[in-house]
Amino acid sequence: MGISEIFFILFMVLILFGADKLPEIARGLGKAARQVREATDEIKNEIQRGVNEVSPHNDIVQETQKEIEKLKDDLTIDKSAD
Repeated sequence: MGISEIFFILFMVLILFGADKLPEIARGLGKAARQVREATDEIKNEIQRGVNEVSPHNDIVQETQKEIEKLKDDLTIDKSAD
């Protein structure tokens, strides 16, 4: 977006809403932007908490899978010895 386009948009907003409404509109946009940022941060934190809660379970799953692979190897060796 070029500078002339930005000025055109600002000019149109000024004409549509008037100079007395601009501070009110700016405050509303600022509040909306802050709420979006806070919601985004909250979602990121929730995802991170979920990942942290799942991580210990992943270790248990990995250890269990290693034990299963060891048992498979032992069974394979036992069968081939017969």
